[in-house]
Amino acid sequence: MIKFVLSKLGYGLLVLWGVVTLVFFLFNLSPSDPARNLVGESASEEVVQAIRKKLDLDLPMHHRYFLYLNDLSPLSFYNRVDSSSRRFFIEERYSGFEILPLGDHAIYLKKPYLKRSFLSDRSVSEILGDVMPGTILLAICSIGGALLVGLLFGVVAALNKDTWIDRSLLFLSALGMAGPSFFVAILVAWIGAVLWRDAIPLPFTDATLPGTGLNMTGSLHSVNAFSGEYLDLKNMILPLITLMIRPLAVITQLTRSSLLDVLGQDFIRTAYAKGLSVRRIVLKHALRNALNPVVTAVSGWFASLLAGAVFVEFVFGWKGLGQELFNAIEKQDLPVVMGGVITIAFAFVMISILVDLIYGWLDPRIRS
Repeated sequence: MIKFVLSKLGYGLLVLWGVVTLVFFLFNLSPSDPARNLVGESASEEVVQAIRKKLDLDLPMHHRYFLYLNDLSPLSFYNRVDSSSRRFFIEERYSGFEILPLGDHAIYLKKPYLKRSFLSDRSVSEILGDVMPGTILLAICSIGGALLVGLLFGVVAALNKDTWIDRSLLFLSALGMAGPSFFVAILVAWIGAVLWRDAIPLPFTDATLPGTGLNMTGSLHSVNAFSGEYLDLKNMILPLITLMIRPLAVITQLTRSSLLDVLGQDFIRTAYAKGLSVRRIVLKHALRNALNPVVTAVSGWFASLLAGAVFVEFVFGWKGLGQELFNAIEKQDLPVVMGGVITIAFAFVMISILVDLIYGWLDPRIRS
């Protein structure tokens, strides 16, 4: 098992290195000059060069690439004597400590450093830390709801094969898969925030606050002029429904198809011959063996949702990673864009490793 986990971690590191390399050169080979964009066309050449030096843009491409890798790596090589060196270890920046001195240099153990925003000069890690909770909460709730409802619908459809119940659920899931995300987002926003704005009772809404119905846009926290900032869970309903629709449809169809295949196998017929109840056969024997394709679908959708669901967050004004990346790309804030993409890639790799471990638990033959 340990060898299995280590091999997956090794593959994950290779994937991350490939993504970092691709993202770095993709954005740094852009013909635009970030320093000139920051100071404007009217700035003098001396000011532009000073900004370029501050942002390390005056260094050769390969030098910047290795500095970026060094900053990202938890184990890094820095100068510990010359404070004028661009490789000098700055404690306030890297938050680490020396583990192996090598003359004027040393190897340090530290947290990954994603640079600072070109526009706000804030740490990219701090910026992403502000927006990630909203995206993570939205992704977990949407994929969790889709998984619970999708498994239920898939099991019901499989046990009622070729009946009106089965056909109805398949029709609804086909509609869910066919709807483009931009159309679904606008439709859900119109129905929920315009047609049914105050029609649905919300038990967690503070009735003393103005505008207790569903809002077209909003984030996890809202601000009231009298009481200040407060948790506004109703703003999560519409983007949650939007993000649930497609994974719910996929999980329903995969669960139905996989469960029907398992129910036709010999060990299920043996279980029926032993007199076991249908509930026990489905839940204890059949469903577990039918979960592999569902786990694959859930992992892929969760990673995609964690990536931000850019358009959905943009439509509903949800403060998350997707909206932050959209704004950073629009303003050419390269460190934020690169940090966001690397964070997404890291999430994909970690989820992929977790899925492989779940596969190993569901089917021990995979570990061999």
